[in-house]
Amino acid sequence: MESSKPHAVLLASPGLGHLIPVLELAKRLVTHHGFHVTVFAITASASPAESQPLRSAASSKLLHVVELPSADISSLVDADAAVVTRIVVMMRETIPRFRAAISAMKVPPSLMIVDLFGFEALEIPEFDMPKYTYVPSTAWFLALTLYVPTLDVEVKGEYVDRAEPLQLPGCKPVRPEDVVDPMLERRNQQYLEYMRMGVGITKADGILSNTWEDLEPTTLKALRDHKAMAQFAKVPIYPVGPLTRPVGKEEARGELLDWLDLQPADSVIYVSFGSGGTHSSEQLAELAWGLELSQQRFIWVVRPPIENDPSGSFFTTGKGGEHPSDYLPEGFLTRTKNVGVVVPLWAPQVEILSHPSVGGFLSHCGWGSTLESILSGVPMVAWPLYSEQRLNATMLTEELGIAVRPEVLPTKRVVMEENHLRERAKEVMKSGERALRKGGSSYNSLSRVASAAISFHKSTGAP
Repeated sequence: MESSKPHAVLLASPGLGHLIPVLELAKRLVTHHGFHVTVFAITASASPAESQPLRSAASSKLLHVVELPSADISSLVDADAAVVTRIVVMMRETIPRFRAAISAMKVPPSLMIVDLFGFEALEIPEFDMPKYTYVPSTAWFLALTLYVPTLDVEVKGEYVDRAEPLQLPGCKPVRPEDVVDPMLERRNQQYLEYMRMGVGITKADGILSNTWEDLEPTTLKALRDHKAMAQFAKVPIYPVGPLTRPVGKEEARGELLDWLDLQPADSVIYVSFGSGGTHSSEQLAELAWGLELSQQRFIWVVRPPIENDPSGSFFTTGKGGEHPSDYLPEGFLTRTKNVGVVVPLWAPQVEILSHPSVGGFLSHCGWGSTLESILSGVPMVAWPLYSEQRLNATMLTEELGIAVRPEVLPTKRVVMEENHLRERAKEVMKSGERALRKGGSSYNSLSRVASAAISFHKSTGAP
């Protein structure tokens, strides 16, 4: 490694929604700002879906990827502990390995960026380089996270039992039914961990967010206004998005994309609920009947049902042996074979969304999937499941105008004939593209972070 280049280390927590934004941020530091980058990834499982982007990043020669095996937390959390609890405890127990790995580096880092679940690494005392937290979600989610310790004092009882929205200074209020999962039950450990996160992420020199200025101008202004949210953020906010996976190489095409080539433009709805989303048997059957009755062309990524756990596949993405015929309504695959394709477990989502035949995305509204849809100019039908997805769905439908959130399952009309949604989605796509270009708001924002690290690098006597 050339010591003349600044060295950045990034820490990603488990889950594709955390891993992919960290990898894409790392690539931009290399290709646009001249850094050497080491990405530490906590591998909670050997799932194919998580292994693929790690292998791709490592083989690209752009990054040095270090996989840190996740700690055994079985004695620290209950078997049915919430996803947030499990990730935070997993990251906490992995910090000693992370610390040792950095201390052993021949070329010490000039920049450290941890995703929000790794916030406790910010307080490792011997690390005196510039340190940043990366929140791979919206500025609205960031504002809520920063303000939740204050809400804990101000609000009595459960948030979901309130009749009035939760007020965030300078930001759009949060309806009780839209709160993030850790706020659903205040006695649950995930709520305590979330409150600690709201304080801990501000221990950095700044906070990066996977959004951009034109997407959330009001919230970003509030986060910088000391009369509003800045007193809770305490540090500068850097919007660096939209960071998503790029479209893969043409030679990697498969039968799915060949099928799409045969369909008319904007005629296919893509149905997927992210790397962790699951449904009950009843919900799967309801969705299957809705798709069949709509007579809509579709690609549907399915996984076996799990009762009463919408995040049931978070730690097992891409694993599973059951055939869809084992759990979908009898005869569904036969009756829809001429109009749709059912894909077990995982599909090349960016390539699907960017295909001209795809005209809509029935989505869980995870932020990574949302950005992939935005950058493809594809409008969405919102069906949020867990985490901050209800917040995202509200923002997409009520503020951005690029999604609908029907009370019943989508029909052909709702999904494919809302031309104003498609036009608005194209506008937001162009806005995101502008932000990332050289001289764009997000490019400049990351440049400021890079400049601070380069100045530190030079101050240490590096050539």
